[in-house]
Amino acid sequence: MENQLKIIAERVKEARALAGKTAAEMAEIIGISESQYKEYESGTQDFSFTFLYKCAKIFGLDVYDLLSGENPKLSAYQVVRNGEGFPLARRKGFSYNHLAVNFKDKQTEPFLVTAPYNEGAENAAIPLSSHRGVEFDYVLKGTLRVQIGTHFEILNAGDSIYYNSETPHGMVAVGGSPCEFLAILTDSSGNALFYEQPAAAAAPAEEEQPPAEAVYSYPAYIYEDFIDIKEDGRGNLTDIKFKNTERFNFGFDVVDRIADREPGRLAMLHVNTKGEEHRFTFSDIKKYSNKTANYFKSLGIKKGDKVMLVLKRHYQFWFSILALHKLGAVAIPATNQLVEHDFTYRFNAADIKAVIATADGNVAQEIELSEPKSPSLKIKVLAGGEREGWKNFNADLELFSDVYNAPSADRPQGSEPAIMFFTSGTTGYPKIAMHAHTYALGHFITARYWHNVDPQGIHFTISDTGWGKALWGKLYGQWLCGAAVFVYDFDRFKSEEILPMFAKYNITTFCAPPTMYRFFIKDNLESYDLSTLKYATVAGEALNPEVFHCFLRLTGLKIMEAFGQTETTLTVGNLTGSTPKVGSMGKPSPMYNVGLIDPDGNPSKMGDVGEIVVYANESDSQVGLFLGYYKDEENTRLAWHDGVYHTGDTAWRDEDGYFWYVGRTDDLIKSSGYRIGPFEIESVIMELPYVLECAVTGAPDPIRGQVVKATVVLTKGTRPTEELKKEIQNYVKKQTAPYKYPRIVEFTEELPKTISGKIKRTELRNSSK
Repeated sequence: MENQLKIIAERVKEARALAGKTAAEMAEIIGISESQYKEYESGTQDFSFTFLYKCAKIFGLDVYDLLSGENPKLSAYQVVRNGEGFPLARRKGFSYNHLAVNFKDKQTEPFLVTAPYNEGAENAAIPLSSHRGVEFDYVLKGTLRVQIGTHFEILNAGDSIYYNSETPHGMVAVGGSPCEFLAILTDSSGNALFYEQPAAAAAPAEEEQPPAEAVYSYPAYIYEDFIDIKEDGRGNLTDIKFKNTERFNFGFDVVDRIADREPGRLAMLHVNTKGEEHRFTFSDIKKYSNKTANYFKSLGIKKGDKVMLVLKRHYQFWFSILALHKLGAVAIPATNQLVEHDFTYRFNAADIKAVIATADGNVAQEIELSEPKSPSLKIKVLAGGEREGWKNFNADLELFSDVYNAPSADRPQGSEPAIMFFTSGTTGYPKIAMHAHTYALGHFITARYWHNVDPQGIHFTISDTGWGKALWGKLYGQWLCGAAVFVYDFDRFKSEEILPMFAKYNITTFCAPPTMYRFFIKDNLESYDLSTLKYATVAGEALNPEVFHCFLRLTGLKIMEAFGQTETTLTVGNLTGSTPKVGSMGKPSPMYNVGLIDPDGNPSKMGDVGEIVVYANESDSQVGLFLGYYKDEENTRLAWHDGVYHTGDTAWRDEDGYFWYVGRTDDLIKSSGYRIGPFEIESVIMELPYVLECAVTGAPDPIRGQVVKATVVLTKGTRPTEELKKEIQNYVKKQTAPYKYPRIVEFTEELPKTISGKIKRTELRNSSK
């Protein structure tokens, strides 16, 4: 209790400093002596019953900010089980448990109070206090002696009293035992204690409704042998089960199967920067993946070999990864942004035997530089050009048969390794997440119930094939649903090049990270025709509400957010049929048993921040969940133990079951006893029209432990000034709790990012001034 007093006192002191008030001014407003106020603020005296509420009103905070260091989050209901509640320090010996601290906009303040029995106090004068409003006390057990002004009452279990709490009042337990009672405090005008009546707001304009959600007819034969689904009457997914997984191979059981039944069905529309178009049917994809499998086999690539694919968005990527699936070799996508030391690390860490690389840029040269230090590398194949010491993919491919039959005795399938991804590596060397052939089945939900792909339409996910996101949106789930994918093979993202393609190629569904939506909006999105687009989704990082609202206003479409990792498929998301809550990542996928846990491993209460985890036995085959980190037992054990996979990401859950992203476990900022999530502040700063990007981190501070730091990238033509810093700081103060404002604001030309585009917050923290 003493430690809690100190922490709360520290928050009061910090909030007072932010409010620009002296201890004497606070004491006068609250109605106590300056010396008593200083005792409260030093944490040497129990807080009076009303002290914190008056402080919260003065500081413009919810009292929960002072009590817990976090904002209340719930708005529909909050359950507090027997024995729970937020313990508060009040009158000495009394136990106060607030029963609704996590509920926003409270009109009452409910407490479970335990008054101790003290024989000496039973007949002594009762300490009195008063506060604005009315109070209702209901005795649960024991006996309570109550004084209201000059009146005295004895209350037993089941008795209650309702009174004007501006009248001096107090109570003590009598009868030889403690007394437990429920106390509900309410302002006489129906507001929570010490809160002003809010001004009446004008009724919000009715939100323009987006077009009715399309319901598509999915060719059932594509997935029915491996997936059973249950839907409600509106077509919303309620349950999913997988079957026959031990014999599943995406190349044979999806691509070849569609090709045999519907050879003319469009699989991929590929466009490059020269305007060259390639339309590949499923029959074409089967043909070229078979030729590629025979080609790779002739080079000595066999089952279990590790093969890196550095192919940008070239169509050869699809031929190659399917060929590797058919051979049973392990495909390892990689970006063309890697340089010599990146290749050297990856070749050795993953035991790479062969690399299939683009002829564009310096990729081949960087690989050659790493080759002397990469003894496992034996085979080099170049796609789209010729180079000494390299096999020529395009020329050689035509020499091989388009018929490939896998050996029945050793058919690659099921839980055998099929893919390995290098993680983003924001805090160190990337780990290598290894997935089985069944990983592809896990993306059925991704495409059908998140992307909402149309089997007669075309889906566009913006991602380089070097990242796992490409397999989320350019291959597995889309083809499981019979939908075609659109691929634009570009070098640099340019809104003016991409936006015209929606109308030109009749793109129906779309997915991109928030950064690209921001560029679309800032680059005059309203001047382009997006009328063919029926559904939009976002992932890769948390979505700022400002982007959501702008895109909705300009297109009529709500962006449906989701969350997953390199180690998983879609874990939490706003699936089809759901109503997205702006800023929420959605609800857990029916495919996983997802929960939130506190630092002690216990389930987090509703509204409390916890780590996102997946409950799954690592000894069993969980479709979509990685097999472990390749040749890295230590990190595998740290992430996956006791039947729980720890994502390292944190969120809180509201009363409707929606998850709200907070940040990585090590991104939480702890300042003056407050726990501050960076995403909330980033979202507020992103509302400013001159901010292009920003990252919020903690910076070391000798007094507060940490302070909030914002690193900001401004839009073109905006000049960084001290006045702009103050404007950002003041805006955050007004839009969030004052203690959350960034004491440090730094402007930069660009944020440090991994080659996957994720912000390197460690570098920003380490560079803190």
